[in-house]
Amino acid sequence: MFRRNFFGNLIAGSALAQLAHPTQQQRPPAASESFLERPVSGQPHKGKVLLALQAHADDIPLMAAGTVAKLVEEGYTGYLVRATNDDMGDAPGLGTPGTIGENVLGNERDTAEVARILGCQKHFDLNYNNHRMAEVSLNELICRLIFLVRLLKVDTVICWDPWAHDEENPDHYTLARAVEAACWMAGRAHDYPEQFAAGLEPKTVQDKYYFARRPEVTRIVDISGQIDQKVEANRANVAKGPAGHLGSRLRAELAKRHQRLPLLGDDDLTADRNYIREFVMAHSRELGRQYGVEYAEAFHYVEPGASGADRDSRIDAYVKENAVPSK
Repeated sequence: MFRRNFFGNLIAGSALAQLAHPTQQQRPPAASESFLERPVSGQPHKGKVLLALQAHADDIPLMAAGTVAKLVEEGYTGYLVRATNDDMGDAPGLGTPGTIGENVLGNERDTAEVARILGCQKHFDLNYNNHRMAEVSLNELICRLIFLVRLLKVDTVICWDPWAHDEENPDHYTLARAVEAACWMAGRAHDYPEQFAAGLEPKTVQDKYYFARRPEVTRIVDISGQIDQKVEANRANVAKGPAGHLGSRLRAELAKRHQRLPLLGDDDLTADRNYIREFVMAHSRELGRQYGVEYAEAFHYVEPGASGADRDSRIDAYVKENAVPSK
């Protein structure tokens, strides 16, 4: 993902250097190109299940944390899946201290905290090696995900886009391909029937929110009401080395020079939160501005019935409108 571009330059030479080298981001789509999903009052999605899947501990926090929090607030029961153990998961240029084993433990703890912040009921770590998922059996991964879809009775997924362009990380596109297949196969009665002996039933995923470094954007989600949770989710990713403590680092660096930034406040917690909101959330803020909201996230959205796995939703709508009692 763009973590390498963003965080790789964040500490290089000086934390101040990043202020002069803003992150390159994709141009937000024009407001006429995508559907804007706004907050909905009450809990219209109560009874539905959301599965948010990430290859690494910081994927959902950076790309979709606001949308996960929004859907959970609107009634979804949320679950978080992390595919790798993040053993190689320090951010380039940040010099995250510690061993590979300490990386694994730190990211495991961070993932649990992110799940809590976003309101997820439970999280699952699949524990594949970081940057090595290209050698994982795709069928094995699909089978594990089918099991989770059926076990949790998943209605909606959020994950990397299997059809995105210019994706360089094998963990991202391997997980995405497996998720795409599992969403369909989980609803078929002849795929892995031994799972039914354990009490599971076929379950087809209805809709999908796919994110990417350069997404084919069809849906924008207003996350203005969830921006504090997105900030906290990114602050929780300490082991991965994103923006968690960069505000306090910058504050300390400036103090040595007998300088201060009002933005960073008078304590480390305020510094970290405000740094993330100002710099890490800049893309979400700019995207929101394009759509007349404060903060937003972008997705390639696959609507119910679009994959052909389910009956066309237009049929259900027609039946609802035109069915009459039988004699």
